[in-house]
Amino acid sequence: MKKILMPVLAVLASTAAIAQNPIITNQFTADPTARVFNGRLYLFPSHDIISPVEPKKKWFSIADYHMFSSTDLTEWTDHGVILSQEQVPWGKPDGYSMWAPDCVEKDGKYYFFFPDAPKEGRGFNIGVAIANNLFWPKFEPQQKPIEGVMGIDPCVLQTSKGESYLFWGGGGLVVAKMSDDLLSIEGKPQRIANLPEGFKEGPFAFERNGKFYLTYPWVREKEGTECLAYAMSDNPMGPYEYKGIIMKESKTGCWTNHHSIVEFNDQWYLFYHHNDYSPSFDKNRSVCVDSLFFNTDGTIQEVIPTLRGVGVSDARKPVQIDRYSEIGGGASIDYLDKKNCFLGWKTQFPSAGAWVRYNKVNMKSSCAKNVCLRMKSSGKAVFTLTLGNFKTDLAVESTGNKWEDVNIETRTLPEGISDITLTLKSNDASVEVDWLSLTNDPRPIYFKKPTEAKSAPDADGFIRRWSILEPEKMDIRSNIVFTDSYLKETFAKHIVPLKKLPADKQTTVVSGQKLMWHHLESNSYNAKLFRFSTMLGKPEYGVFFNVVTVINCTEDIDNVRLAVGSNGASQWLLNNSEILTLTGDRRMVKDDGTSKRISLKKGANILRGMIINGPGMSEFCVRFIDENGKPITNFTITNK
Repeated sequence: MKKILMPVLAVLASTAAIAQNPIITNQFTADPTARVFNGRLYLFPSHDIISPVEPKKKWFSIADYHMFSSTDLTEWTDHGVILSQEQVPWGKPDGYSMWAPDCVEKDGKYYFFFPDAPKEGRGFNIGVAIANNLFWPKFEPQQKPIEGVMGIDPCVLQTSKGESYLFWGGGGLVVAKMSDDLLSIEGKPQRIANLPEGFKEGPFAFERNGKFYLTYPWVREKEGTECLAYAMSDNPMGPYEYKGIIMKESKTGCWTNHHSIVEFNDQWYLFYHHNDYSPSFDKNRSVCVDSLFFNTDGTIQEVIPTLRGVGVSDARKPVQIDRYSEIGGGASIDYLDKKNCFLGWKTQFPSAGAWVRYNKVNMKSSCAKNVCLRMKSSGKAVFTLTLGNFKTDLAVESTGNKWEDVNIETRTLPEGISDITLTLKSNDASVEVDWLSLTNDPRPIYFKKPTEAKSAPDADGFIRRWSILEPEKMDIRSNIVFTDSYLKETFAKHIVPLKKLPADKQTTVVSGQKLMWHHLESNSYNAKLFRFSTMLGKPEYGVFFNVVTVINCTEDIDNVRLAVGSNGASQWLLNNSEILTLTGDRRMVKDDGTSKRISLKKGANILRGMIINGPGMSEFCVRFIDENGKPITNFTITNK
């Protein structure tokens, strides 16, 4: 067996966990409502943050909503902010009270229901925002909340007969029939009665086989935490009969749980939350999912929360074995960095016999002959890798007790779906494993170090070589604040002064943060800055990037335009003169903005960019185009 040690930063790529709990790994999410639209599962959670106005206040703080989606429940797309508290005409713009939401579809439109604190008075109202599609969602909130509804945590039940019912919480569980336009209720709201005593909130109702299920978080013990319970009825308005517990209270003491239940591809799922990424503060929570099953009489089987979650993991990508199905022999898990829990977990193998099993990995290539382990040790070790009936030993050695990517050549690995078990057979020292992958290099390469003194634009003219400064962390909660005046002030304040072009690995201090420059080439036309941040363990959201490159021309090139796409706002300078600013809440689109006509002078031209983002995934693409919109390519690109 051949072993290769790879430097941690030889390439820059994503190592984000997929297919395990928690399922959203880039921000705090809670109160998940899952809905299926057009064969795709959409997730509408609340978005926990530390209060910007009262950071020491130990309470919930929620100011906007993201939307996520998936086709396989393993890889999730963050569609960004779909509604913020500043957008709600009747809501308190600094209330930070946008709790659990819901979203339903009717006649091709999407109705997003949300609670918010009103501008005047106390308590909560429930409002509606409407979008015409989810591909490029723009939810427009109604001018007023739903009349006659006071409370939190709305849920809309759409029955098989075409009727709609609104459930909500706050002082008990309440239901009312909705009008056909889903903007008002009919008749007087009715409180759900005859359920066991104890605090209840967060109702989620659904229909199955002609029966109506009312599920809800419930504090059943005095001074206790929330479990998930349910009742059943033959009528949406009740009466409901209590049936039992769906999920017991959290073993680690997370006070809340909030959920939804959905059928997707012939399997039922329970979405819920826990404070996995915030073990010391249970008001910052994270969404999880597990399979749910019914008994033959229609009652619900209790769901035991798992770390593994659901879905089939692609074995060619990092498999986070710390999200195990089973563990034993003294093996255990712990955070990679307790100061930054979003970095995830590691599996600790203290002695021979320690093992961990992870179910359902898909070996998609029958010719794979390599295992990659992200591991740390101070000596030699031998693991036994088991894939179904296949077994092989992996001899590894890590030096210096630091994280390394260790590649081990082995026998041809079997194709298909099977469980994977990693057992420590022998060792000279304790071993820690972050992830494993059954391939040579499991991480998609987004950036690489330049190997030549200069490069050229690609066939479409896009500039791929850049000097990128590590992200400056900023107090940005939402792209909504990206007004022209805000951007003008922010770009002027945060552009990094450069007396000369930065060297690779050169450091600079920005707003008290010591940051490093990196000379890189993007492997794609769009430079994925958020991937750059991920690999460095730097913030991905609420960040400001400085980038610079050198355009070398053998002659003057006149009448050209700079064409840029960025997520989110950005400003671009050529030879220290501002030539283009993209404002507002943007997604990266090729040639989203173009400059006035400019000239590239003979010799070196310094192109600088600043990209600012709140909740979105920072990236950009840049090229020069001629008067007819065709790419300019007759120049070279260097870092100095």
